[in-house]
Amino acid sequence: MKSNIYPLSFTELLSFNGVLETKITLNSAEKFVRTEYERLKGYYETYINYGGFPEVVLSNSINEKKDMIQDIISSYINFDIALLSDIRNPTNLYKLIKLLSIRIGTKLDISKLTSLTGISRYTVENYMDLLEQSYLIRTIPVLSKSPDREITKAKKIYFLDNGIASISGEAGSGALFENAIFNQLHHKGAINYYQLKTGKEIDFILDQERCFEVKETADEADLRNTVLLAENLDIKKCNVIGRHPVKLFDGYIWAALFINK
Repeated sequence: MKSNIYPLSFTELLSFNGVLETKITLNSAEKFVRTEYERLKGYYETYINYGGFPEVVLSNSINEKKDMIQDIISSYINFDIALLSDIRNPTNLYKLIKLLSIRIGTKLDISKLTSLTGISRYTVENYMDLLEQSYLIRTIPVLSKSPDREITKAKKIYFLDNGIASISGEAGSGALFENAIFNQLHHKGAINYYQLKTGKEIDFILDQERCFEVKETADEADLRNTVLLAENLDIKKCNVIGRHPVKLFDGYIWAALFINK
């Protein structure tokens, strides 16, 4: 049976650094433990900013990590992709990857990408398929039950490694955090998002059973809004996943505890 090999998960990153993981399940992650926060927060920030390629994880300095990420993307474009497809202009592919990296968590707009890159729509679509088939990116579909008031078609874009997601140097802090949560979620089950035409949305829905809103600094209002939207989908279980535990409340999960498979 074929299995996919992804960059290191946060749990695996801890193992590479000789740090014992916390045995926490998804259902018990709502219990915030201050000592675990202090123990793991530095490693989690590194995971958000530099991802999980083993050679990057094992690099000793920030500059080394950045140089290694550049080497990885260069090798990916010039060697790995060359084995899969005839890329006549690698520079255009690199340009597209950089544009995607500043659109993390946004709805995919092929026309906009075509306009910004100067590449034909046909080529952009082929490149997108290639990037997804080679596990650089992943698109997730919307979950819709009322087409008259909900977004029904557009997919959202994420990177399967946060180091590659940071390649442009222009991705926002919140976007990289959301991308990290995607990477902690996608191996747990089927992932969707939900959005009304008014713009209100739920970031991630797992197996159409559990909703997650992602906020760097969260409060109870974020959870209330998520619960109200989830009622449209008949989903009862909702959580807010946060990066900075400034305020704790029922339903809040600190991101680094949201780690186990």
